[in-house]
Amino acid sequence: MKNLLGCSVKELENIALNYGQDAFRGRQIYNWIYNYKNRSKNIEQINVLPLNFRKQLKKDGFIFSELTLKEKYLANDGTLKLLLSTRDNERVECVGIPTEKRLTACLSSQVGCPMDCKFCATGKEGLKRSLTASEILDQILFIENEMNQKVSNIVFMGMGEPLLNIVELLLSIRSINEDFDISQRKVTVSTVAIPKMINKLSEMSFQLLGKCQFTLAISLHASNQKTREAIIPSAKNYHIKNIIDDCKGFVKKTGRRVSFEYLMLDGVNDKLEQADELSDLIKGFQCHVNLIQYNKIKEVEFNQTPSKNAQLFQSRLSKNGINVSFRKSRGSDRNAACGQLRQNTNIN
Repeated sequence: MKNLLGCSVKELENIALNYGQDAFRGRQIYNWIYNYKNRSKNIEQINVLPLNFRKQLKKDGFIFSELTLKEKYLANDGTLKLLLSTRDNERVECVGIPTEKRLTACLSSQVGCPMDCKFCATGKEGLKRSLTASEILDQILFIENEMNQKVSNIVFMGMGEPLLNIVELLLSIRSINEDFDISQRKVTVSTVAIPKMINKLSEMSFQLLGKCQFTLAISLHASNQKTREAIIPSAKNYHIKNIIDDCKGFVKKTGRRVSFEYLMLDGVNDKLEQADELSDLIKGFQCHVNLIQYNKIKEVEFNQTPSKNAQLFQSRLSKNGINVSFRKSRGSDRNAACGQLRQNTNIN
């Protein structure tokens, strides 16, 4: 199979020329693929192309969609969660999160995840495989088609560890920027943090994309090494202080601030002394803390921090001079936690 999704306009023009067509036929394919209003997922349905050209492309194995829709759930707040099937019958999730001014697509980079974070449903079944750039991009098309709206923001916060699929991640960001016309500044890459990979991410971004303007979000979730290891087993390979040092290097190289994701877990990481400890850990460079409301998963023992305690924690960080915000859960009535929809479907 030869996937056209992710191809640049120049690449599609060359394909058209190779088939004896005018270059503008390549531009027609390009405009068709990246127009969210075109819901068809089949080469034969690109009706602006000559029929013989469409038949030739199909015969030679060209496609522009590898995924199929298996399940969809619309939450009361408008959040749409999709379960998609790959050609090898794996399952991957993506989410469309609407607000008045934007539509954010939460994308997966892998089928499953090898990190086994104790609070996350995705890691319960381990890693199946990484996704290709075209499979990542196809998630955007499904969200746009189902919600009949152009995606404006991208977050790689779905299934998988993006930095363990770094080449396909960056290729997808190239297309998101150039083909989907979404600025890198509206893209966030969330990682639990892999040794040496934060530096590699910025280096490869400059090499492959010519710039590194997306936001790096670190799933920190703790103020010290001991607590982090208790909830993130892979943390034993990457000390929390080394993560902060590498984040400082990322800010210096890119000029982009780093976000620290902090999932509020009742009695685990939400004490005021831990807020002070976190403040001491990250103060002194361009960063932001994003406190996150926990989505309860029945398979694990963690509970959501009470709202009053979360507010006190946020206030303490702010008092300590830390830029901080609180993100409430979206789609909580519809398998909101990462991996929950896939896991429940597999069980059923």
